[in-house]
Amino acid sequence: MMATMLLQIGLVLAWLGLVGALAEGLRRYTQVGTEMTRKVVHIGAGQVILLAWWLQTPTWMGVAASVLFSGVALLSYHYPILPGINGVGRHSLGTFFYALSIGLLTLAFWPPTLPQYAALGILTMTWGDGLAALVGQRFGRHPYQLWGSQKSWEGSLTMALASFGVALAVLGWTAGWSTQVGVTALVVAIAATALETLSIYGLDNLTVPLGSALLAYGLMR
Repeated sequence: MMATMLLQIGLVLAWLGLVGALAEGLRRYTQVGTEMTRKVVHIGAGQVILLAWWLQTPTWMGVAASVLFSGVALLSYHYPILPGINGVGRHSLGTFFYALSIGLLTLAFWPPTLPQYAALGILTMTWGDGLAALVGQRFGRHPYQLWGSQKSWEGSLTMALASFGVALAVLGWTAGWSTQVGVTALVVAIAATALETLSIYGLDNLTVPLGSALLAYGLMR
């Protein structure tokens, strides 16, 4: 039991360390910019939910990791702990909400052995929001502004497509391919895009994963 737990922790930490090292290397030795570095971590770190699902890590481990990284995220807004992700004094609390969402979804869906909904929520946030930001910055030719936040139609479309793909893949894999799965994935994609568009100060890192997971769970039940 102890050996299994140590292996699980080691694999998770190794993956997070690899993502962090890649982001730091990009920050130091390339000209990709801070936003690209943040999105590499944003997408890469979120894949740990798949690792945890595969390893069948216990609930307490996910919650403990969430508490730990939430604390680190809060400190990073005041001290240069995560220079490749947060800048000191940054107004967005996105990194904190990111870590918090993992803990909340683990607590909600791990005990009843429904980890697919936690994975769906986290992956919708990581791939959807991450790709939307990158596409919007690079190819956004039709911007719009909402509550002082600059968005683009290209980025929002990317968010919708990525969310649909994630929801369809996760639900299709676990529940079988059906009309219900397709409709659920479509509704989740629309809701996730709306939540990402309407959220400010990084709150989408909380509203998107929780909203997507709970909506998918409700529709599939």
